[in-house]
Amino acid sequence: MHDRIIDRRLDGKDKSAENRRRFIARYKAEIKKAVSEAITGRSIKEIEKSGDISIPTKDITEPSFRFGKGGRWTTVFPGNREFIKGDKIPRKEAEAGKKGSAASPDLESKDDFVFQISKDEFVELFFEDLELPNLTKKKLSQGIQKFRSKRAGFTLDGTPTNINIIRSLRSSLARRMALAKPHERQLARTQEQYRASRPSDPNRSELEKEIARLQKKIKAVPFIDPIDLRYNYRVKKPEPFAKAVMFCLMDVSGSMDQTRKDVAKRFFILLYLFLKRHYKETHIIFIRHHTNAKEVGEEEFFYSQETGGTVVSSALRLTHQIIKERFREDEWNIYIAQASDGDNWGNDSPICRDILVNQLIPLVQYFAYVEITSSFHQSLWREYLLVKDHSDAFVMQHIERVTDIYPVFRQLFKKQE
Repeated sequence: MHDRIIDRRLDGKDKSAENRRRFIARYKAEIKKAVSEAITGRSIKEIEKSGDISIPTKDITEPSFRFGKGGRWTTVFPGNREFIKGDKIPRKEAEAGKKGSAASPDLESKDDFVFQISKDEFVELFFEDLELPNLTKKKLSQGIQKFRSKRAGFTLDGTPTNINIIRSLRSSLARRMALAKPHERQLARTQEQYRASRPSDPNRSELEKEIARLQKKIKAVPFIDPIDLRYNYRVKKPEPFAKAVMFCLMDVSGSMDQTRKDVAKRFFILLYLFLKRHYKETHIIFIRHHTNAKEVGEEEFFYSQETGGTVVSSALRLTHQIIKERFREDEWNIYIAQASDGDNWGNDSPICRDILVNQLIPLVQYFAYVEITSSFHQSLWREYLLVKDHSDAFVMQHIERVTDIYPVFRQLFKKQE
């Protein structure tokens, strides 16, 4: 006996969106992998745009069930001249999951599944499971508060958009019951008297008039009255929130060639998108430096062509100055991200270590240093290793090529257990 299940539910107007959500939830691992691979092939301006991503067909296959023979059985295939009973036939492996795989006369292959992903979905999947480390709620400064709208019961006055339908109908039902119930009971008694009377009874006409009067009174009770309306009431309550500032320090000296600058810009664009997506209240300070450091705007930070020698301590000193002037450490969560190729004036690297250990590290929640070089590490890396041994708030990573940006970024800002 076979059971058949028929789904008679009507298709909703947004069923395709629900199916899309289920597809992303089911194959999230494959989609996230494709998103991380797609990011390396994009230019800086296109890094957060929507687009097509490819998923190997073998990764989205669905299990299926079919009826088969039970136990052991033997089949004789016509035209067999090579095999006898007991021979083991090797299975041919099909090529799957490779883009543009070449055609083969004896193997079958399938094209990758191409999936269109929106901008919001792309960014959400890309920055999932990431966070700012050691983010804590600190004291609110005077005059700066964050308010959140909160339900606070119901009110008799309000705008039509805030009408609470259930409460209004409940009030309407109570009013109609209170006004009409006495007349309904009296009507029931009068109708009973009318049915018990005889046609020759002189009071019969009076009973008819009374029935008509009571029915008219019951119908006169309105279904809804302005006094029945109830509105949702909301109040704004202040709540503590974590104020954070991120300092982005980028080396634009002559030793940073165009390829290394492009890698640094990609890293900071990922950081910028991540902060704007998950931490909208976070302030971002952009600092470019060569021999001198300068606070700049977003446009100049990513697209200016200014260059020069290398004095890394100038950026660290400027950062410390801005913190002291504008961001009190007892009110702000302070973060610093620095990208450089490690090439620094020899006598300046020990100065950088001294500034970090004695001035910046005690003030910050987290300091992330990324060195972009394909050769050996220089003096700045060695001095920063001493800083890393001194404090857990200081972390450092190495990037050699564009494909290393995403793994390094996730390593620096992964969620802590």
